[in-house]
Amino acid sequence: MIFSHEYFMQQALLEAQKAFDADEVPIGAVLVLNNKIIARAHNQVELLNDPTAHAEVLAITSACNALSAKYLPDATLYVTIEPCLMCCGALYWSKIGKIVYGAPDEKNGYKKYVEHSPFHIKTEIISGVLQHECADMIKTFFRNKR
Repeated sequence: MIFSHEYFMQQALLEAQKAFDADEVPIGAVLVLNNKIIARAHNQVELLNDPTAHAEVLAITSACNALSAKYLPDATLYVTIEPCLMCCGALYWSKIGKIVYGAPDEKNGYKKYVEHSPFHIKTEIISGVLQHECADMIKTFFRNKR
């Protein structure tokens, strides 16, 4: 069975919910290879006291460890929110094949800061998958903080 972008984004949203429940900024990610999830992660900045503990970075690390590889050219990352510049750097160096994200991040997303793609030249980008669901979770989280 071939799973859809929406299916994998739902899995990333489940990870984001874990972050939400732990009072972390609710961003989730899953890394997929050959239609199979090989890594799951959510933001753990507060838990680990580590500003680099973003969902994307944790998913890359987990996938590379699982595969004993430093590059992910055949993998797809599903992440609920547009990656920040730090995550773009990690994704660039991983040579990830495809990035699928849900909602834009007008405050901290990479598009605010760069005119050209910060990703590897062969990386395909797809945006807007389950955009409303992804955006709603983040908006609810920050509304509750106020």
